[in-house]
Amino acid sequence: MFLLNIYDATLPLTNPVLKFLLILVIILFAPIILNKIKIPHLLGLIIAGAVIGPNGFNLMERDSSIILSGTAGLLYIMFLAGLEIDLADFKKNSKKSIVFGLYTFLIPMTLGTLAGYYVLEFSVMTSVLLASMFASHTLIAYPLVSKLGVAKNRAVNITVGGTMITDTLALLVLAVIVGMSAGEVNTEFWVRLTISILIFGLIVIFVFPIIARWFFKRFEDNVSQYIFVLVMVFLGAVLAELAGIEAIIGAFLAGLSLNRLIPHTSPLMNRIEFVGSAIFIPFFLIGVGMLIDYRAFFKDLDTIKVAAVMTVIATSAKFIAAWLTQKTYNYTLDERRLIFGLSNAQAAATLAAVLVGYNIILGEDAAGEPIRLLNESILNGTILMILITCTIASFVAQKGAKNLALSEAPEPGGDQTDNQERILIPVSNIETTDELINLGVTIKSKNNKAGLYALSIVNNNATDNNADKNAKKLLVKAAVTAASTDNILTELLRYDQNIGNGIKSVIKENNISDLILGLHVKSDLSDSYLGNLTEGILERSKATTLIYRSAQPLSTIKRHVIVVPDKAEKETGFPFWLIKVWNIARNTGATLAFYSSTETLNYIKQVHKKHPVECEFEEFSDWSDFLIFSRICEKNDNLIIVMSRKNKISYQKSMAQVPVYLNKHFKNNSFILIYPIQDSFSELSTYDRRNPSILESMQSLDEIGKNISDLFKRK
Repeated sequence: MFLLNIYDATLPLTNPVLKFLLILVIILFAPIILNKIKIPHLLGLIIAGAVIGPNGFNLMERDSSIILSGTAGLLYIMFLAGLEIDLADFKKNSKKSIVFGLYTFLIPMTLGTLAGYYVLEFSVMTSVLLASMFASHTLIAYPLVSKLGVAKNRAVNITVGGTMITDTLALLVLAVIVGMSAGEVNTEFWVRLTISILIFGLIVIFVFPIIARWFFKRFEDNVSQYIFVLVMVFLGAVLAELAGIEAIIGAFLAGLSLNRLIPHTSPLMNRIEFVGSAIFIPFFLIGVGMLIDYRAFFKDLDTIKVAAVMTVIATSAKFIAAWLTQKTYNYTLDERRLIFGLSNAQAAATLAAVLVGYNIILGEDAAGEPIRLLNESILNGTILMILITCTIASFVAQKGAKNLALSEAPEPGGDQTDNQERILIPVSNIETTDELINLGVTIKSKNNKAGLYALSIVNNNATDNNADKNAKKLLVKAAVTAASTDNILTELLRYDQNIGNGIKSVIKENNISDLILGLHVKSDLSDSYLGNLTEGILERSKATTLIYRSAQPLSTIKRHVIVVPDKAEKETGFPFWLIKVWNIARNTGATLAFYSSTETLNYIKQVHKKHPVECEFEEFSDWSDFLIFSRICEKNDNLIIVMSRKNKISYQKSMAQVPVYLNKHFKNNSFILIYPIQDSFSELSTYDRRNPSILESMQSLDEIGKNISDLFKRK
């Protein structure tokens, strides 16, 4: 009795603690239970919402708290779609996105208008508004596709781009219909709408990145960065509404504008995806489920007829658009499934349109009842259509995504443990540890299962009792930073009188393929530092070595200016450092600007043709004129210099002056010095010393990363 007095047991629940507990239990168990019977977890949450909602067991009302959380979840889905899109592929496939966007808008608009006018016998205005509901769609299945690891597939890319186009056009139709019903569609209406949309787009696309880059440079606190991202999402949504279009367009454009500033491998990206998948997106799906009224099936035949026509037309139109896209661009069956699965679900914009149309009253009938632009049958039919299309979309998208994920997975076989890259990061300064780990995560190949190695060396002769404690503290910080990106990091604590000897021993013992050494932003490259490095590590280790000085966070870099010596492609280490540079572009979206001789650039262009990222190519061969890069490098550029050793084919005498130039003329820029592997592979029968085209024997750059250790063993 005491407990019943504390908690009100009446339904629907009003106690906020009980309500939140119920939702968390659903988020936890609904996907687990329904996955056992092969129902996608997204659909499971929608069904759970229908069960507990006002039209089910009435455990909860769809009150303002559910609507608020659901709206945030919807904006989150659109924001993630813009954030995770591969901008290089997006630009490359922009024409395809436009074609698909027009397919998936015009076909539903045509079929929907005809069906509404001739089959359902609605007015022209009602039929057009009904058709606009079919034309729009919601990326309900996107989290599922992203979770399966195929979010960067070309089919997903053009579907996301096409979504922005069709939703914008559909919502513009809604705005025009609303204006027509109020008698406001005139020249002033079109001018105002055009100018407001243009201003909104310019602010989000050009101003948002400037603000974000400024913020990320000055505030490194994890919580502050995440809250800032949320502010930008909702600010974009508010600006979209002020411009006269739906908030989801603003959230999507906010994701596009921040795409390059939030690397896919960064801790911030990991937090954004985690919170969205755990809280915001499930709330949205449960809220959608609460709208479903199963009793509408039994109310009257008119509702069933309208629901059936709406569902058939919407699904058929989206399938035809996906089929035409597949045939136009020769896509696979599974890619068509992805396109159809992502574009078939009706939810957000559809709900907005039906509620707006339902609230537009055109007059009264003879009985004094309001005549609505969209009547109650359409409202109920829309809810049923949402349930059916979301169900179809979830199953189809899951099947296509699973098949593509399996086809893209590496083939089993061989020693999967040893045939991997291993990246070693010695840490000695608490201020540089985070950026060194972030660089390691960024250059890591996606098939790397060994993870990262952090090394802290304690001098055997050290008299400071805190030396051991500080070394362990550095390793813990490195492990926490790596863990925040879902990466494994192995902590190595070593006692040695000489740092160089300690690093060399660890490289040999752990079969390290890549070494990242850090410089503090206030430190210079001294002759003694490079001398000890050359004698102690570079000449004796078999690892690609990167010396990194970070003047600003890696995520805020706009462009990487890469200076490559002539004939670099003819040396052993060329593919091994190139994959690291390529991974930087893949994971951050920053532009790569290569400066080298024509012959070397042509070789890199071949790689770029097969594996497109944002690239620029400029001819440069006179290293005595190296200081031109002090004018080329801008404020947010990172300078990457590929070095060589004396008596090697790509060595330039002016390389000896590079440390002096960096200390004097590049104090405000981040830079990375790359020392490639330069040992001979003469005992490898497959290696042609006259024309070492290792890349040509690999199917992809990722395979180079996978085979590094194997090459070391065979050497």
